[in-house]
Amino acid sequence: MTLKRNSTCLGTVLMIALAAACGNKAFAQSTIFNIPSTDVVARKSAYVEFDFISHLESRDNGGFQTYAPRVVYGLRKGVEVGLNVSVTRSAAPTTVYAQPNIKWQFYANEENGSAVAVGAIAFTPLRNRSDNDTFGLFYVNASRKFRGDYGPRLTVGGYGLGGLDIDGVDKSGAIVGYEQPVAKRVSFVADWFSGKNGFGYVTPGFSFALPKNSLFNIGYSIGNSGRKNNGLFMYYGITF
Repeated sequence: MTLKRNSTCLGTVLMIALAAACGNKAFAQSTIFNIPSTDVVARKSAYVEFDFISHLESRDNGGFQTYAPRVVYGLRKGVEVGLNVSVTRSAAPTTVYAQPNIKWQFYANEENGSAVAVGAIAFTPLRNRSDNDTFGLFYVNASRKFRGDYGPRLTVGGYGLGGLDIDGVDKSGAIVGYEQPVAKRVSFVADWFSGKNGFGYVTPGFSFALPKNSLFNIGYSIGNSGRKNNGLFMYYGITF
């Protein structure tokens, strides 16, 4: 995600990827829209994704565009590492953040469909460093996939921000995600970061499983606070 001083910007990423259910199995990735899932990329596999988020107005009227390529690699069983780069253009100066990250799925039970994971992301500005903080996001979450071909999956957890030197924003909160298959290759997905900060959005939308281990997600993010704090969210991802 992108967190900026002096301008409201939609958070692009929290981690790397997504979670999209398709038909009889879950397409295991690392985030739903914004929140981290409990999934990890398989050992020695790579996941590549490109995100686009935009508030559909002119920049002078509060519009912005965020572009976020990302890559994740399965380092070992249950552990993935990745790097995101987010670029946000708006009426304010363009921000560019590098976001190295790691996730450890330390518990998984396929029989009852449950998993637990912890992770961290570092946010380092590559431009305007005096106006944008370097900080970290830390989280823990748990998920439960209910039985049946169209059984939903629920994810809940919490997050905290360390090193963020901005007054008047929440430094911790809850994360919630919901994934509901509605057809063989289509799922309704939604996630939410609580709090009034650059991560505080609810994003409902749809996920479409595509051929060759790829998928396309489209949704709309709505900020927990702030006028015009919303935007179209689209991304395409593929696993190698």
